[in-house]
Amino acid sequence: MEFPDDLLYTKEHEWIRVVGDTAVIGITDYAQSQLGDIVYTELPDIGTEFAPGNAFSVVESVKTVSDIYSPITGTIEEVNDNLESSPEQINAEPYTGGWIVKMTISNADELEKLLSPEEYESLVNEESH
Repeated sequence: MEFPDDLLYTKEHEWIRVVGDTAVIGITDYAQSQLGDIVYTELPDIGTEFAPGNAFSVVESVKTVSDIYSPITGTIEEVNDNLESSPEQINAEPYTGGWIVKMTISNADELEKLLSPEEYESLVNEESH
């Protein structure tokens, strides 16, 4: 299980990479492993604004359908169109090619509420025992 130390995490298993005033968001290695083979991803419209806890995407696997929640307030500036034809990229590369959206960060203070890699790893260890 990977926990890259350049990311922040949520208790709902999303990750966020901050690049300037943009947040790249996806689901964690742990989340994709729990979902199983991902067969479909519903992407949001560019320009849509989301608040923390709002579902911005849906990921469907052979086992289940799962909402993906926004960790911060922001506006969608780009979606990973590759996921429409290759949703399995989330399984293969959850932290690189499997990103879901890029969002403009509206309130950087919200980043402080997210989990560090160490905190997230502890959460995963608790959940998997």
